[in-house]
Amino acid sequence: MRSAAPRTVIAVGIHHESMTAPADVVFTNAEVRTLAETDETADAVAVRDGEIVRVDSAYEVDFLEGVETEVVDLDGRVLLPGFIDAHTHLMMVGSYLVNADLSVADSPADCVELLAELDDDRDWILGYGFDESTWEESRYLTRDDLDSVSETRPVVAFREDMHTASVNSEALSRLRDEIPDEDVETEGREPTGVIVEEAVDAVYETIEPDAETMHELLLAAQGDAHEKGITGVHDMVRRSRAPEVYRRLELDGDLALRVRINYWSDHLDAVEEIGLQTNHGSEFVRTGGIKSFTDGSFGGRTAKLAESYADGDGNGQWVVPPEELNEIVARADDAGLQVTAHAIGDEAIDATLDAFCETEDPGAMRHRVEHVELVTDEQVERFAETGIVASVQPNFLKWAQEDGLYDDRLGKERRKQTNRFRTLLDAGANLAFGSDCMPLDPLLGIHQTVNAPVEAQRLSVTEALRAYTHGAAYAGFDENRLGTVETGKKADFVVLDGSPWETPDDIENIDVAMTVVDGDIVFDGRAD
Repeated sequence: MRSAAPRTVIAVGIHHESMTAPADVVFTNAEVRTLAETDETADAVAVRDGEIVRVDSAYEVDFLEGVETEVVDLDGRVLLPGFIDAHTHLMMVGSYLVNADLSVADSPADCVELLAELDDDRDWILGYGFDESTWEESRYLTRDDLDSVSETRPVVAFREDMHTASVNSEALSRLRDEIPDEDVETEGREPTGVIVEEAVDAVYETIEPDAETMHELLLAAQGDAHEKGITGVHDMVRRSRAPEVYRRLELDGDLALRVRINYWSDHLDAVEEIGLQTNHGSEFVRTGGIKSFTDGSFGGRTAKLAESYADGDGNGQWVVPPEELNEIVARADDAGLQVTAHAIGDEAIDATLDAFCETEDPGAMRHRVEHVELVTDEQVERFAETGIVASVQPNFLKWAQEDGLYDDRLGKERRKQTNRFRTLLDAGANLAFGSDCMPLDPLLGIHQTVNAPVEAQRLSVTEALRAYTHGAAYAGFDENRLGTVETGKKADFVVLDGSPWETPDDIENIDVAMTVVDGDIVFDGRAD
């Protein structure tokens, strides 16, 4: 017997109080782009009790100003619905901020220097976000590299994709009994220090933050998200105190980010036991669904392909085999839970679509394939026909440039078949944008999409923005309260210093001037 699963979203009703009652705050003298289906424009927005009560000309909105109304003059800036990151890991974002940020490194030597500069009393020395594919010396960090940072403290450098890491001798020694031999790279029977998949998971489990540290990480990540114009996230959490910390932050009045929690599949027993279903929760913290994997990553050559890699033997590996994925999907769907399944390679995408299509109505449950990097024409049609959501990361297009990572791993022809956002959208697929915190930056992703290396896959500015707002809201059952600037919806906005429509070739350099959540200004970057 199926439980009562959430097949439709309960609409957030428009309050029918007098349209002449004063607004709490008015944002005026702006170029308001609603990003609704017709993307209408306006001059001003009036907000009451955290909800939009009018979107109109400045003249009309002026009538809602009262004695206590706060008036925010945006000096001609562009106001949009707040960005919603449909796939991220806020704990990881916080980890970048409080540990060594290796995403800025240009070489192995840079990484070593950044790690050596860390001045704290924590046991483990941690660095996040290196991407060797952008370096002239294009190789993974090794045990020898990291031994030069410390021979007595464990050192870990996580690759940007989070499926690959490099560790020093001390870390290998401490983890010897926890990591599977097949996920440890060796040379002459000696470990190189490079580990993948389950071995990386063992590191994450070992360094799992306590509640106090998690609080620090999530607050730091929230601040960074606000600076990027992000008002909501779908956070993928595993063996983590993040859910309890999010709820504590909300109770304490410190959470100003709408969070949907997607629990890893190894939490499924607990989620079922306490009866959580998709959309349970409050205004700021809701249950998303169950997160699973199928394959790995292109960077680690562990994404599962129908044909072999261009620069190595084999066609990747299953992280979660299809039979196990089928069981997870069936259980979660029966329990009224959306499933968000990582699938990068074409063979993995097929297995995930197959699993979803075994459920009663995958489109109504809005089951999601995360990443969808190498998708075939047949799979595109399956997305469109079933309503399954393609939850994708436009910032991954940085690897799709000629002579980039995709060229190395897949070859030039398959590289052109990656990240086919135009094809998916034109077919009628549901498209949601997120970052996977690589990096957490919607404007970078939008820029990459509008200026995609394969011209035939480019989206218009409006289409790209909608995927990061309305599309992401839809993927989280939130399209009736978030994702556009319309009367009756929540007052979550991003204000930009420049217009993406006027400078489509320079979107990544547009500054976020303001971020508004529930009608409150949570970030103000306007020059004095």
